[in-house]
Amino acid sequence: MSAVQAEIEVHQTSIPVWLVWSVTFFFLAYGLGCYPILDNNEGLYAEIPREMLASGDWRHWIIPHLNGLAYMEKPPLLYWLTAISFAIFGENEWSARLVPAFSALSCVAMILWFGRQIERVTAARLAALMFITGFGVMAMSRTLMFDMLLTVFFTGAVMNGYLFSRSGAREKLNWSLGLLAFALLAKGFVAIILFVAVTFTYTALFSSSVSDFLKRIIAWFNPKALGIFLLIALPWHIAAILAEPIFAWFYFINEHVLRFLGKREPHDYYAGAWWYYLPRMVIYLFPWSFFLPVLLFVKTRNPCQRMLHIFLACAWIMPVLFFSVSSAKANYYLVVVMPLVALQLAIALEDRQFGRAWGRGLVGLVMALLFGALAWLASKQGTSQFSSLLVFGMQSMQFFQAFMISACIVSLCVALIVWRLPRLGIFPFAALPALILVGLIGVLQAAAQWTSTQPLVAELSAMKIKREVFLFRVFEHQSSLPFYLRQPVRVVESRSSDLFWGNKLHKNNIVISDMIFDKITDQQLVSLIVLDEDMPSFIDKKYVSKFKNSKKIGRSTLFMN
Repeated sequence: MSAVQAEIEVHQTSIPVWLVWSVTFFFLAYGLGCYPILDNNEGLYAEIPREMLASGDWRHWIIPHLNGLAYMEKPPLLYWLTAISFAIFGENEWSARLVPAFSALSCVAMILWFGRQIERVTAARLAALMFITGFGVMAMSRTLMFDMLLTVFFTGAVMNGYLFSRSGAREKLNWSLGLLAFALLAKGFVAIILFVAVTFTYTALFSSSVSDFLKRIIAWFNPKALGIFLLIALPWHIAAILAEPIFAWFYFINEHVLRFLGKREPHDYYAGAWWYYLPRMVIYLFPWSFFLPVLLFVKTRNPCQRMLHIFLACAWIMPVLFFSVSSAKANYYLVVVMPLVALQLAIALEDRQFGRAWGRGLVGLVMALLFGALAWLASKQGTSQFSSLLVFGMQSMQFFQAFMISACIVSLCVALIVWRLPRLGIFPFAALPALILVGLIGVLQAAAQWTSTQPLVAELSAMKIKREVFLFRVFEHQSSLPFYLRQPVRVVESRSSDLFWGNKLHKNNIVISDMIFDKITDQQLVSLIVLDEDMPSFIDKKYVSKFKNSKKIGRSTLFMN
């Protein structure tokens, strides 16, 4: 294909920017607040900013509190922004998720901006669509967690860092280190480690000699840029050290060094094998991960484009390597590399004119076979513990089978479209993530009693007699409870990791013993929530005989004396 033909083909497969933003707003806004706050992580991170606002104490904005206890595991930027969202829009589900959604929106804007800077506008638009419709981002952009906020600041820092390395513009350096400081406040020192790993590696690969490498590294230590970084990053760290004497050891050593080494106390995280993230990369980028093999054949004679590919490869491979080496692993860490791997994949696809029409059609056929096989397996399954779950009026397995058949049909249609209409490129594959999003929202709505305490709180609110609510043992598995009750909840015989240090550092009446709870049940009416897995321990307690009434809700039982 000649250069002119290639240019025409790229123009034909270009994506209008209005379409990028339309798809982005759909994927971020659809169903954002129509399912309850999820237990465990989302419940934790929704309650902390709620308590910031409710406390009326400025010190809670320095040392965050969870369920009435000090919680110093993470930096405060996510809490601050979510508290502001609550103050403006009220304490509800969609306002709780506004920060990750807006972070994903900002990532799309950043990808488009960077595409203009490197003169790859068409590829950047495709990358933005691949990013926002990828399964991992679809989930993380609507879940209140730190990682999407880290992603936008880390992505901006490395992109501006690359532009500084290429042009030497001090303005880009200032932006790079300024955004890095916000990334530090978003997730902690992992942001600096990832940034240094990426920058050091591609600088070494760009350098023509040792002296050139040293010159490039020294250029990063600009007094003004470092001053911007310190001005943003230092104040909270200093304030936290002054407010809580143990903060320095706890935050810098226990939460960073010991977590990486797998020796953090308490040990409440998963280690995993060295290949832990490889299959998760495929899932996170689905359905675009079917095109990942294209990255194995990236070849360019243009020095600038070669530098760009080296940078993008470093920008997502180095974080994945770091996470793989670390003893603490979690699948959601991967979201931080999604903008960069999507951009490199889009550029590689554009360089190959998005492949041949029959090749794109073949990808759609493979997806159709995959979904068809899953639908067939679903038809062979019997009943399960979620058989009573109704999704769009169907039992869980019926819905799963119907969904897989629908996905199979959509995949076949996409295969036909990309084969017969080559000018559309691979954009029609976005129909699959749209279907997945609708199905996912339906499942989250139907599974509310298993994933959140909102139905349980609704049951408590319907009771004519008001009772104090207690949790038995594990707080995390029902962490949305204080958010929906609008107050901290006392925990009996706590086995909670997230309340461990808050309880250990200061005397409190939040975590109580069996003996104290036994006395309380003699003096007042209470409700006690017990998880299914804790039921054997509960029935052995001497105070169990005081609870005459109970009701099963999801995976918990509500007991009343």
